[in-house]
Amino acid sequence: MGHGDRVDVTVDLGKPVGLETGPGFAIREGGRTVGAGTVTALPD
Repeated sequence: MGHGDRVDVTVDLGKPVGLETGPGFAIREGGRTVGAGTVTALPD
């Protein structure tokens, strides 16, 4: 994948976390941002 590619990802956070649709998020590893996106849906 290259810059600007899109994927759908389902994540199990392992514990309750307050989330709502709309906010952006970043995925960091080793002090670097390796991914970013927007919360588009939450499970019922």
